[in-house]
Amino acid sequence: MYRAVVIAAAVVLVLHGLIHLTGTAVYMKLAEIQGLSYKTTLVGGRWDLGERGIRVFGALWTLPAVGFVVSEVALLAGWVWWQPLLVAVALFSLVLTILDWSSAFAGALLNLVILGVVWLGPRVSTLLA
Repeated sequence: MYRAVVIAAAVVLVLHGLIHLTGTAVYMKLAEIQGLSYKTTLVGGRWDLGERGIRVFGALWTLPAVGFVVSEVALLAGWVWWQPLLVAVALFSLVLTILDWSSAFAGALLNLVILGVVWLGPRVSTLLA
């Protein structure tokens, strides 16, 4: 049972990481993706980054993409540092998704779920043991 939960969590982390690449693709003008339009503004249109700024913002989306995949590999391998890495990646991802809330609110909510599970997971398993 425990192994199945770990594998399910790993799949969610990889998919969440890969979805970050849509931000990279759109904001760096590498691809057009239906439902995610190119723009140069964040925070509901209140902060205009301009062409260069939004490209940097798009490039930043690759960091959590890689980070979620690396944390998933570490989780499956049983390496002890998967948790601090996952927390750092989820927090960074949360900042990006909040800045682009209108397009990425679902990612922000998933980041909160990930952070909650990492924080509550050991506490719940201790109570159930």
